[in-house]
Amino acid sequence: MTQRVTVIGGGVIGLSTAYALVREGFDVDLIEAREQLASGASFANGGQLSYRYVAPLADAGVPWQALGWMLRGDSPLRLRPRLDLAQWRWMLAFLVACRGSVNRTNAARLLRLALHSQQTLQQWREEDGLDGFAWRRNGKLVVFRDRHSFAVARDRADARHQQIVDGYELGTLEPALDPSVFIGGIFTASEEVGDCHAFCLTLAERLRASGRCRLHLGQPVTRLIPRGEKVEALQLGDRTMPVEHLVLCAGYRASQLGLPGLHLPVYPLKGYSLSMPAGPRAPQLSITDYDRKTVYARIDQQLRVAAMVDIVGFDETPDPLRLASLRRLAQAAFPDAGDHHQVREWAGMRPATPTGVPLLGDSGYRNLWLNLGHGALGFTLASGSAQLLVERIAGRTSALSV
Repeated sequence: MTQRVTVIGGGVIGLSTAYALVREGFDVDLIEAREQLASGASFANGGQLSYRYVAPLADAGVPWQALGWMLRGDSPLRLRPRLDLAQWRWMLAFLVACRGSVNRTNAARLLRLALHSQQTLQQWREEDGLDGFAWRRNGKLVVFRDRHSFAVARDRADARHQQIVDGYELGTLEPALDPSVFIGGIFTASEEVGDCHAFCLTLAERLRASGRCRLHLGQPVTRLIPRGEKVEALQLGDRTMPVEHLVLCAGYRASQLGLPGLHLPVYPLKGYSLSMPAGPRAPQLSITDYDRKTVYARIDQQLRVAAMVDIVGFDETPDPLRLASLRRLAQAAFPDAGDHHQVREWAGMRPATPTGVPLLGDSGYRNLWLNLGHGALGFTLASGSAQLLVERIAGRTSALSV
């Protein structure tokens, strides 16, 4: 008998999970609180499928760096303390994770998951003909302004997969760059780019066509109803919906769906992006300006610029000052890369765990599964996370442990 799985969350994680479930032969109900799919953190993210750059934010020295950043108007990280127990608990756990040994362990876990995700997406593209989301394997170039930062990066680079590029070579590799600004870079040819929102809509179209997935839009889940060691049903407004299996992909709002004994250390990190028509000198490679903590990705005829981490609570409102700062960074780095007068501004709430490692797998309840907390790596990790989770729901042992 075919099993039915209910997925809460219609962003890139929830839609990828539903797609992997349907591929496996499950029937799926996907529930999204908003009227539109992929209208939250999946809408206008950085666009980079950055498989080999997955080190968590929590690392030795980051708290001291953050104190320095707080004195800058264009700080890549901003903290606004609130009378919010969830924020303080998250920050305390983040500080505990800010150790070099912890960072290396978690970075290795994320790398395994990221490479599995790259392989899974390639399988979907080749076996299912999944396209229509501006996918390209264009390579990624991380560029440096500071000599110390570049020296550290050179020491950590993987010579099997990454190329050290000195300053005078940058213009040859990517003509849109000004070699006088950057002293060097690290190039990874296997990195990719894509339109996350278009990817989500493509998955939704495939799900509708499958006949095995029902989409429930504009229906926020207000409560999970447990019975013993299982979740028996969901509360959707005044309607109760029974569940057989349940996967929680609800992003930063998931922690509000409390259950006895279930703690979800997920908190929103607000990020910003700009999208503009690409100009004649738009970079063809994905670019990360390491010292400005800003990423640039050419997505079809658009240039996407993304940056910043704001730990400011649950307010989704874009901050005009942060967006103005991002505009200045983009114009200074790539003045001719796009039409800076036709910019679409965006802010999104990225659901993150303190360690940077997503919550993936069992929850403690027999039929409740977790797939959330991917932070800024949602698009990168979505396919692999979904595939691993489906293998566990199906009762198969995966060779990959995350």
